[in-house]
Amino acid sequence: MRWKQFLTPVKSIDAEQARSHITGKSPAEVTILDVRQPGEYESGHIPGAKLIPLPDLTHRMDEIAKDKPTFVY
Repeated sequence: MRWKQFLTPVKSIDAEQARSHITGKSPAEVTILDVRQPGEYESGHIPGAKLIPLPDLTHRMDEIAKDKPTFVY
């Protein structure tokens, strides 16, 4: 299974645009997905972000809600 098919259409935005989209939103409204490694996540991450390291993403796609926006970093 190709994981990219679940993230289309994909639009790239910069950090300031992402901040404006997620500010004031709850985890019920938006998913913030951190695809870095656990050590990087532990060093600092966006509050409320869900960690799924990129190598694991294909096998964990069912953990991502398909009915709300997902921001991936």
